[in-house]
Amino acid sequence: MSGWLKIVGLGPGSEAMVTPEVTAALQDATDVVGYVPYVNRVAPRAGLVRHGSDNREEIRRAEQALQLALEGHRVVVVSSGDPGVFAMAAAVFEALEAGDAQWRSLDIQVLPGISAMLAASASVGAPLGHDFCCINLSDNLKPWALIEKRLRLAVDADFAMAFYNPRSKSRPAGFERTLDVLRETCGSDRLIIFARAVSTPEESIRVTTLGEATPDMADMRTLVIVGSQQTRLIEQDGAPLVYTPRSSQ
Repeated sequence: MSGWLKIVGLGPGSEAMVTPEVTAALQDATDVVGYVPYVNRVAPRAGLVRHGSDNREEIRRAEQALQLALEGHRVVVVSSGDPGVFAMAAAVFEALEAGDAQWRSLDIQVLPGISAMLAASASVGAPLGHDFCCINLSDNLKPWALIEKRLRLAVDADFAMAFYNPRSKSRPAGFERTLDVLRETCGSDRLIIFARAVSTPEESIRVTTLGEATPDMADMRTLVIVGSQQTRLIEQDGAPLVYTPRSSQ
């Protein structure tokens, strides 16, 4: 069987943050499958077919990619950031488990990418320098009650927290409720970072506190980081640095 399937991460936005391993896979591919904006990040060329689809069609495009690979195509499924962080790797394996038994004979690889949370953390220092957790604030695939439970448990464990998909146009109230829960459990002085469109020309980084944070500081292109009790801010000329020390205080 000559076909294969590689699930790759394109990083947070800058071409400089695409790994050489991913670049090589894209150069060897016959087909690229993914959400339209991510597929559009792959330059067209002779011999490459780009299959773009809607953001809510993850399982369908995973099935499409698996079938193309079974038919002998060299298929790359693209995600932004890292494919294993709220992205297509899990969707492909979900389709694989439930689908055609022949798909299990395929050569399938996951190629990591630089996640938005790691790029955002690096842009301000090292706020994720000690124990942290990552929570998707979208309630498309899980109820708000579960999100709130995880928020409260993460605060109780004193993790730094990275939030994906904080505030969509169709569900803006969720992030307002998130901030209310955090202010109730963490207090108003806790550091919070809004990192929008990291590594792109539209990049915007804001470091503030929960007391000063407002819901409109975030959208779906924003990665939000909330520090733990140990997270520190270092004032300097220009933008401040934020880090969480590895030693216990």
